[in-house]
Amino acid sequence: MDEELIAANINALRKQRKMTLEKLAELTGLTKGYLSKIERSKKAPPYSTLNKIAFAFEVDVAFLLGERLDPSKDSRISFTRKNQGKVVNIMRSLSEGSLYGYGYEALASDKPGKNMEPYIIEPSFNEEAIFQHEGEEFMYVLEGKHKLIYDGKEYIMEEGDCIYFDASIPHTGRSLGKKKARLLAVMLNYKRL
Repeated sequence: MDEELIAANINALRKQRKMTLEKLAELTGLTKGYLSKIERSKKAPPYSTLNKIAFAFEVDVAFLLGERLDPSKDSRISFTRKNQGKVVNIMRSLSEGSLYGYGYEALASDKPGKNMEPYIIEPSFNEEAIFQHEGEEFMYVLEGKHKLIYDGKEYIMEEGDCIYFDASIPHTGRSLGKKKARLLAVMLNYKRL
C-alpha cells in the first residue's frame, strides 16, 4: 500500500469537507500539529490513528487506504480471499522520526460502516509505540511468539493464544524470536455502535 496515497487521501478529504486541522483535531482527540505532520510527511500513521481519522470523516478506513468502494456492491457483506486484504507495511525506526513500526493487512476493507476493524498484524521486534485508543481489542496469535505489554504487565503469547482487552489502557507489543509473529487482531470502536 502506498503510504503517500494515505496521507494524500487524508489531506484531500479534509480540504474537500472544508475542515480545518483544528476541527479534525477536536473530532479525533489528536493534536493539530500531529495531524499536520501526517499530511506533510507523506507517511501513514498507525492503524488506530487511521481509524480515528476515518471515524471523524465518517468513512471507512478503506477509503483512506486508497480503496474506492463500488456502490453497486452489496454493502451488507464482505468476502476477502486469502492474501487479498489491503497490505500496509510501516516499518520505520525511531531514528527516522517515527513512533511505531509494524506491518498489517486490513481485512474486510471493502465493507462500509463496519463496527469492527479486523486485520493481520506483524509486530516489529522493538516496542516502538504505546497504543491507547477507544474501544476493545482482540488478538489471536496465528504464528510465532508475541509479547504484549498491557498497563505495564507482560503477557507472552504463543501460537493459538488469544487476548481480549480494553484498548483505552496503554498497550504495546513486539515479536519475539527469529521470525515475526502474525496476529489476527480485531478492534471494536464504541463510537461506531
